[in-house]
Amino acid sequence: MRKMLLAVLSRVLQSPAAVAAAGKPASRVMVASRNYADFANEATFEIKKCDLHRLEEGPTTTTVMTREEGLQYYKTMQSIRRMELKADQLYKQKIIRGFCHLYDGQEACCVGIEAAIKPTDHVITAYRVHGFTYTRGVPIREILTELTGRKGGCAKGKGGSMHMYTKNFYGGNGIVGAQVPLGAGIALACKYFGKNEVCMTLYGDGAANQGQIFETFNMAALWKLPCIFVCENNRYGMGTSVERAAASTDYYRRGDFIPGLRVDGMDVLCVREATKFAAEHCRSGKGPIVMELQTYRYHGHSMSDPGISYRTREEIQEVRSKSDPITLLKDRMVNNNLASIEELKDIDVAVRKEIEEAAQFATTDPEPPLEDLCQHIYFNEPPFEVRGPNQWISYKSTS
Repeated sequence: MRKMLLAVLSRVLQSPAAVAAAGKPASRVMVASRNYADFANEATFEIKKCDLHRLEEGPTTTTVMTREEGLQYYKTMQSIRRMELKADQLYKQKIIRGFCHLYDGQEACCVGIEAAIKPTDHVITAYRVHGFTYTRGVPIREILTELTGRKGGCAKGKGGSMHMYTKNFYGGNGIVGAQVPLGAGIALACKYFGKNEVCMTLYGDGAANQGQIFETFNMAALWKLPCIFVCENNRYGMGTSVERAAASTDYYRRGDFIPGLRVDGMDVLCVREATKFAAEHCRSGKGPIVMELQTYRYHGHSMSDPGISYRTREEIQEVRSKSDPITLLKDRMVNNNLASIEELKDIDVAVRKEIEEAAQFATTDPEPPLEDLCQHIYFNEPPFEVRGPNQWISYKSTS
């Protein structure tokens, strides 16, 4: 009891009021008492230089990040990380079924890209889609509810993990590399209608050897399409390392006649500045550009892959300890007086609360009724009858 009383007394004596009463300088007040006026509004950072292909100049190596931007990037990346960990948990509980490819470790890619483009620009990607769905504006609750196949999901429970969509976001595509020609088509539409918009067309290192990608490169270069081809190189296509899968792992050079950038995909500021550069390249009428983001996934290829049969736990831990995108941003903000550790911890607590509430909804929302299978087959079409699972029952489909 005596020790407890001494501990309480010690804390009281360290309070700002007690310090002032004792005549101690105000600078010795505990860090927890800092207010927002104590923080810098912005800071300048040196970032890694990009490798260039067919470019005389590349993105800047010095950039400014405001406190507001930093807090937003941190919250968004932390939200994606916690959402993916919750998806892992729900999958192991067999609440999420089917295919599920998680994005934790790669958060700087989608957050950096979104920070550099406009809401009117377009994004299309492969099946590791949850992060981009969130940065494109879909709430976490709708993403998790889509994962559990419920009515409140962003695709009404019919798309699941691999097929999520929203305005100017053309979803996750399950056929390896098939989204790349679709992305060029979107860029063609932007050019045809005279819109000053670009299409971010993303694929992985595993898809980079697909023939349809090279065909698309050729057409995009001939027609000078405003298309940014983004290879998210997370070092493994399913269970095969890039060194075993590709004779050349310089994916940013794969466009040959198309300019390219190789970017540190674990640094949100590197990704942001490279994407700004690439977007300006496209908007100025110079045609497409290839951008390779060197990143890493912490989970296996999908939930059916433990992720440690073709790489070691030590390798994963080394990346986590040296290159984690959230930790890197957190250290930058604290070391440059853009935020305090306590403030970032408060964000962590709020994010966890939001994820838990979203998961609760995702596990209790009702599943769509059977007749909803026949809804929304075509867009903007008159209602028509569709035979259901039972050949004697038909449903009416509407747009």
